[in-house]
Amino acid sequence: MAQSTGHGPLTLSVDCGGGGIKASVLDAAGTAHAPAVRVPTPYPLPPELLVDTVVALRDGLPRPDRVTVGMPGMIRHGVVIHTPHYITRSGPRSRIDPALRLAWSGFDVQAALSTRLGIPARVLNDAEVHGAGVIAGSGLELVLTLGTGLGSAHFDGGRVAPHLELSHAPVRRSTTYDEYVGEVERRRLGDGLWSRRIGRVVEGLRPVFLWDRLYLGGGNSRRVSQVVLDRLGDDVVVVPNSAALVGGVRAWDLLS
Repeated sequence: MAQSTGHGPLTLSVDCGGGGIKASVLDAAGTAHAPAVRVPTPYPLPPELLVDTVVALRDGLPRPDRVTVGMPGMIRHGVVIHTPHYITRSGPRSRIDPALRLAWSGFDVQAALSTRLGIPARVLNDAEVHGAGVIAGSGLELVLTLGTGLGSAHFDGGRVAPHLELSHAPVRRSTTYDEYVGEVERRRLGDGLWSRRIGRVVEGLRPVFLWDRLYLGGGNSRRVSQVVLDRLGDDVVVVPNSAALVGGVRAWDLLS
């Protein structure tokens, strides 16, 4: 049986990305009880292998009472409607495997993890989990995660709003947000020009959401130039990528 501490239940928090899968166990205060562990995202990645990978990460960490997993794509009530990277043959930007697309569509990853781990599970879009770790809980708060592609989540009064796959929307001709500001373009353009693109994206989305606060997270948020950040204003804040793990704890309260 899983064990809790005087600091509340222990949460196995797992951040699943296109390039890596990271996990840690944290108490109710968000304090890690072991250093985070990370493995490269294996490809090809059928649903059962993702579950196996999370179980293997758990085995090297303190025993948790519950698990939160953030993964890319459209996740509804723990069921995968669509996931962009995990249906490909060898990772982001590679060819889609029709068999993997079929395997992931409608897969109840939340139930599968709960059964394998023997503890309650919560599976959400990765930007939603990231946002849970940083939002203030008041007003309209938008989270954009900058990494392999563009992740997004928005919250109203601390409650997650229905997820939008903003990353798939066209931003210029047939170019999607994922393609426009993703890691491939950052490497091609360099941080300076890429940062200017981030600025254009933020200003383009401002009249769409009319947020009270926008948080820029994900592994590439630290690469946005200070010049661009200064132009965006005080309602745009860069947050650490570690929020994705802390969000695994807060998700149980904020996103219920």
